[in-house]
Amino acid sequence: MAVAWGSAESEARTPRDALVMAWNIDAILTMDPAQIGEVVTDEIVNNVCDPLIFLDHDDPAKMVPGLAERWEVSDDGLTYTFHLRRGLKHPSGNPVTAQDAEWSIRRVLYLGFGNAAQYTQWGLSKEKAEQQIRAIDEHTLQITVPQPWPPSLFLYVLTGRQGFVLDRKAIEPHVATRTDGSQDYGNAWLKTNLACVGPYRLTRWTASDTVILERNPNYWGGEVPMRRVIIRHVVESAAQRLQLERGDIDVARDLNAEDLAAVDASPTLRLNGALRHQLYYIGANMDHPILGKDDVRMAMRYLVDYQGLERTVMRYSGKAWNSFAPQGAFGALPPERGLAFRLDIEKAREHLARAGHADGFTVKLMHGTAFPSPDIAQHFQANAAKVGIKVEIEQMASGQLFSRMRDRNFELAFLAWSPGYPDADANAMRHVFNPDNRPEAKQTMFLSWRASFDRPWFNEAVQRARLIRDEEERRQLYYEIQERFMREGPFMYNFQQIRQLAMRNEVRELKHHAFKVFYTTARK
Repeated sequence: MAVAWGSAESEARTPRDALVMAWNIDAILTMDPAQIGEVVTDEIVNNVCDPLIFLDHDDPAKMVPGLAERWEVSDDGLTYTFHLRRGLKHPSGNPVTAQDAEWSIRRVLYLGFGNAAQYTQWGLSKEKAEQQIRAIDEHTLQITVPQPWPPSLFLYVLTGRQGFVLDRKAIEPHVATRTDGSQDYGNAWLKTNLACVGPYRLTRWTASDTVILERNPNYWGGEVPMRRVIIRHVVESAAQRLQLERGDIDVARDLNAEDLAAVDASPTLRLNGALRHQLYYIGANMDHPILGKDDVRMAMRYLVDYQGLERTVMRYSGKAWNSFAPQGAFGALPPERGLAFRLDIEKAREHLARAGHADGFTVKLMHGTAFPSPDIAQHFQANAAKVGIKVEIEQMASGQLFSRMRDRNFELAFLAWSPGYPDADANAMRHVFNPDNRPEAKQTMFLSWRASFDRPWFNEAVQRARLIRDEEERRQLYYEIQERFMREGPFMYNFQQIRQLAMRNEVRELKHHAFKVFYTTARK
């Protein structure tokens, strides 16, 4: 039950100038924007570091000036020129310069972590970084690409962590030498620190415990309402709900269906939902001798009661969806085509028989601890047993799960993925296109590489689609890619996430949309 205002527990309520959240944060491995790939960390750093271009608070398809007050694209579509705001300063007091921006983007390429793919997919490279990314003067940055991509697609890259401008002078004293003799560009130091211009500063991160952000009093965009943001690591949904009801926290982030329903019915609490572009899916390792067969994965697509789960377990948390392009993205399939599957045990049996596995087989499914992973995994396990598939479930911390995936050390895995921009291209370039399937290539930010999925038709079609200027022609090609990928791809998509912020009534104006949560707007 919710605590009454006059009770003794009300004395424990959070300070009026602090936003306190409970969230499962065991996925955080580093704070380096060049390396992170987890949803939790991405949200946090996006409230600490400003990118060159913002996504509008109310319309994620709209790009508005960020650290760059304006930009131009050359007539031939190859050169992008960004003009930085004047007078910007990092929290250290160092001025924000185009040289900082140049260094920040180049370091992503030089380090070569998975996030480098955000640039290499557009033809930028570490070998040509000095020519392709240049500070013209203190306030002007130019980026040159080798092909005239649709400008909006390339500009979206600079709205996320790849577009952050780091404090080069503050980081350089912490640059270390790696075992191979190369410099780490401050990567080791940035595991637990951040140095950039933004509304908040990271003052503490204790793994699987706490993250604390402090307001930047000299922020160029004006002082934000909340002096401090505190994120506490709380795994269990019931524990998050109890803390929310007692007033120990302001916002709960991982409530299950039962606890979300209780919040919805409470007079002192409320839900604030937004349909994200994040997709939940079961991924299969194509190197597995059985899972690599298309008919086996088709059988598995018929082992989830999408509509039933949408009404129950996922009532507040997700919409049933079966395609890699989420609803709301350019090129997404119409609803009647994007939700192509249903629970059908007989169809599953038919596909297994075609694959030569009518008697079933045994397979391991790994998943994380956060909702809805255990619920969906157990649901899938129960239905799979009806067709002779024995699913052995392995539950683990998110960090371990991600590491296993990036090492291709899995059979089946229940996961979630968020694209960086509202266009089918975003997920096509990660889920479908595979730049180099060799194990030693370590293309870890490509889900296709993680799943060892590499088929020439898809690679060619995805590359061709992103060069088409005619919108209807591009849309129709994405439709074709999606419907074929449903039959051949390694991923069994099941839901598109509804991000629910369960909060106390006194929290106001905490805005969020498909891509971002804005701590900067929150008031109490």
